[in-house]
Amino acid sequence: MSTTIDLGLARYSDWAFTSSVLVLVGALLLLAVELAYSRSRRAESRELVTAGSGAVTPDSVTPGVVTDAPRRPFDERIGTSGVALVYVGIALLLGCIVLRGLSTSRVPWGNMYEFINLTCFCGLVAAAVVLRRPQYRSLWVFVLVPVLILLTVSGRWLYSHAAPVMPALQSYWLPIHVSVVSLGSGVFLVAGVASILFLVKMSRLGQPGRTDLAGRIVSKLPDAQTLDRIAYRTTIFAFPVFGFGVIFGAIWAEEAWGRYWGWDPKETVSFIAWVVYAAYLHARSTAGWRDRKAAWINIVGFVAMVFNLFFINLVTVGLHSYAGVG
Repeated sequence: MSTTIDLGLARYSDWAFTSSVLVLVGALLLLAVELAYSRSRRAESRELVTAGSGAVTPDSVTPGVVTDAPRRPFDERIGTSGVALVYVGIALLLGCIVLRGLSTSRVPWGNMYEFINLTCFCGLVAAAVVLRRPQYRSLWVFVLVPVLILLTVSGRWLYSHAAPVMPALQSYWLPIHVSVVSLGSGVFLVAGVASILFLVKMSRLGQPGRTDLAGRIVSKLPDAQTLDRIAYRTTIFAFPVFGFGVIFGAIWAEEAWGRYWGWDPKETVSFIAWVVYAAYLHARSTAGWRDRKAAWINIVGFVAMVFNLFFINLVTVGLHSYAGVG
């Protein structure tokens, strides 16, 4: 059955994608400026304590005298503007996904371009929830970098024109399976970034008193315990979600191919990644493993997810070879 493609809506979807990437690049630049030029949290705390111990000015005790509220530092205003642009970029990416679906009259995740867009959207929304506190704003820089890399690869090399979904994917299981996997993958991205930063914070770069650029930047990140907690909590959420995605895929496989599991490359690596994340959660609650060793396991899981996304989809041949590139 042929489906009419609304080329106008498809074009608007492409414009929304490009606009989203440009806005997120602008957000990254603003947040990077704040990260580079803001003072460390410890320095700000010391200055606040020092300021609080000073003498009281006459205006502060004179009745009827109203002093202007102190303006926020310039770097803080830059960072707030950067976060606002992040939200605009998220809205534009959502518009891209919705318009692609309306233009094709189908669920808009039938190829790698659409899947990566949905996964990045889920990751950005997860980050917006996790990093909503102002003291976590510095982490946005490190979340946006992999998201923008994925979106750039998606739009530059994996782009597919709006078209009907291939017959092999014409099933009601498509929106169920792919949406759940995308949500889990997007949240795992945030967890992976948090674990990487945790290891950086625990390394020599995180030692207090460093005056080089890298040391100053690391000093502005949240403490190691906070980063470890973010990685753990996001993984706790994503682990069962991704697991359900694998289960839904197995049910779909039984309906489409007559078997639940066939050790197809995609199935195998997805299962391996899920087992690695299970090992991380176990290690995180085991004495002697819960710090650096557990973080490394979490990063291995994230690497397995990236390997599954690109190498398995683009290089290997299997029943899941639906890249739809070009």
